[in-house]
Amino acid sequence: MINWEELKHIHVIRKLDEILSSWFNTAILISDGHGTIYNHKKGQKSDTKNLLCQLVLQSPGGHEILENYTTQVCGKFATNDKSIDIVDGPLPNTKAIFAKVKIDNEFLGAVVAWPFLPAELTSADKTALKKAVVALGINANDVEKAVEGLKAIGDGNVRYMQELVQLVSQEIETFHQEITTREDRINALNKELGTRYRYDSMIGKSKPMQDVYSLLDKIKTSDSTVMISGENGTGKELIAKAIHFNSPRKDKAVLIVNCSAFNENLLDSELFGHVKGAFTGAVKDKKGLFEAADKGTIFLDEIGDMSPTMQVKLLRVLQEGTILPVGATESRKVDVRVLTATNKDLKQMVEDGTFREDLYYRINVINVHVPALRDRKEDIPLLVEHFITKGCQEKGIPQKRLAKRAMEKVFDYGWPGNVRELQNEMERLLVLSSEDPMIAADLLSPRIRDFGEHTKVQGVRVAGKLKDALEELEKTMIKEGLKRTNWNKSRLAKELGISRAGLIMKVEKYGLDKRRIAMAAAAAAAGDKTPADENDFYEDDGGDDLEKVG
Repeated sequence: MINWEELKHIHVIRKLDEILSSWFNTAILISDGHGTIYNHKKGQKSDTKNLLCQLVLQSPGGHEILENYTTQVCGKFATNDKSIDIVDGPLPNTKAIFAKVKIDNEFLGAVVAWPFLPAELTSADKTALKKAVVALGINANDVEKAVEGLKAIGDGNVRYMQELVQLVSQEIETFHQEITTREDRINALNKELGTRYRYDSMIGKSKPMQDVYSLLDKIKTSDSTVMISGENGTGKELIAKAIHFNSPRKDKAVLIVNCSAFNENLLDSELFGHVKGAFTGAVKDKKGLFEAADKGTIFLDEIGDMSPTMQVKLLRVLQEGTILPVGATESRKVDVRVLTATNKDLKQMVEDGTFREDLYYRINVINVHVPALRDRKEDIPLLVEHFITKGCQEKGIPQKRLAKRAMEKVFDYGWPGNVRELQNEMERLLVLSSEDPMIAADLLSPRIRDFGEHTKVQGVRVAGKLKDALEELEKTMIKEGLKRTNWNKSRLAKELGISRAGLIMKVEKYGLDKRRIAMAAAAAAAGDKTPADENDFYEDDGGDDLEKVG
């Protein structure tokens, strides 16, 4: 059935309502097949700009008069073949346009444009109308203003009104069909035979996640090193734990180290331990994590941040199975399975000389790539349900769920922070929703709620040369993408499906280079019309981010 409550949020319907109000000073009433009006609820302030309709809705018994009227006309409409018709209104000498809402040839409701006046209306007819409205308990001065503000519509303009009202009914039908198609697709995915929704703590039924599950099954009995790649927030640590707990080492320790959280000396001591007196503060021998994880697994996260010196030491562990604690003179034997993770392009780092090639091939025996959330959107409803259910249980509150419109917004958002960002958003919604069992779309974070409103390209060119129009669109997409990714060209190139070198060429072509924009702004602020040297402002560190140095 149609979700009538959601219709008032549809942009096209709101715009058509505004046009009918502005051109013909009439109001739109949307009712189901039983005549219940949904866009002007009883007891709620009406936002219609038609003063007569507003006065009637706010008067004692006025809402019932309109609903009784729509109920009667819907009853007649359901049995005839007309898709749209002009009928007498609920008040004397007024007219209304009724347009059917049909799904699969079934009459489900109507769109009503009311009130307007026939062109041949006399002064006596207007007086009779005013008396009928005053009888509802409405101030006579307000009635006078409301009736005099109504428009008398001739046959030509009535045809235009009918077309606009019918557009509203067609938008309702289209909206319902799109929602139904999306729900059917989700239900079909849920019923797929052989699909796994979970693998340990991971959740996902999409094709990319099924591929990950299949690969994890193949490597679970192996002791080979595994490199887990993927963007921040995709769940690389969950993959590492799944590999360990499905391996023969599952009864031993799995230790997790974030290589970017320590400087070189601290990481050396943390991983390989130290002996008493090795440095100031080393008052006793200390086991490193490799020794503590003996016969188990160690997971080195953010391995791309490891210094060249530490890379050499890690290579020794992988090649010889030995470690040398800080300050020690004899190496020690360890049996540890090494898992690594990174969100950096290690292959590019090897080419740049910042990561050892021999180490790269030692840790990349098996590569598990964790897909970004935007590449497995079928999993979003599952993840949303999981995070909300888990949050409700932890907080000891009744089960909640997202309203349809909120789920659509969540589904359409790009999720640059991936699953971690989605989890944080669901936790936020549980706090803000208070005791409401249904989480409305207006509680979503602005970046999610308004997503799409600011990313749509306005004023798309429809005339002129195709080449110029395509270049204009290309420039806009790259410009908005650079802002969205914080000038991370590698990430944007991947999103756009082009090479990084190709993206850099296009950035230069369209004058979108951040350095040049910053230099121009700085020169303008200083009142200097002479272009400055790039090196006076920025130093390129070889990556995507530029640091100001002067």
